[in-house]
Amino acid sequence: MKCPFCSQDGTRVIDSRPAEDNFTIRRRRLCDVCGKRFTTYEKIETIPIIVIKKDNNRETYDRDKLAGGVLRACHKRPIALKDINQVVDSVENEIFKREEREIASKDIGEIVMDKLRDLDSVAYVRFASVYREFKDVNTFLDEIKKILDK
Repeated sequence: MKCPFCSQDGTRVIDSRPAEDNFTIRRRRLCDVCGKRFTTYEKIETIPIIVIKKDNNRETYDRDKLAGGVLRACHKRPIALKDINQVVDSVENEIFKREEREIASKDIGEIVMDKLRDLDSVAYVRFASVYREFKDVNTFLDEIKKILDK
């Protein structure tokens, strides 16, 4: 592992422990050359998942795309970044547990909405409005009424 500060190869692990999601190992490292410490995360490499889009095109699953959608839904909401990352991790774990090589984007959207509904109702409605392509205010009101009835 190269040091991110001095780019030398001489680093060593000084501490290892599971990360909060229990699917990742957090390692504290020390550079033998410059003496600076940094953290790395080790995660199991998974089989690539193909996402089937609404127009039936296929593309490789991209965690950054998922995280971007969740972050946009949570923009300016009182939600900790840790909680947003937990949503993304939880959605991703659910996708990979299916052990299928392909998944429809609508299935991913439904999983995200389930997680956001539990986290923050405004973030849920924001995500749902884009995902379900709300056409007018009445569609928003219908979704809000569903939340209020629960």
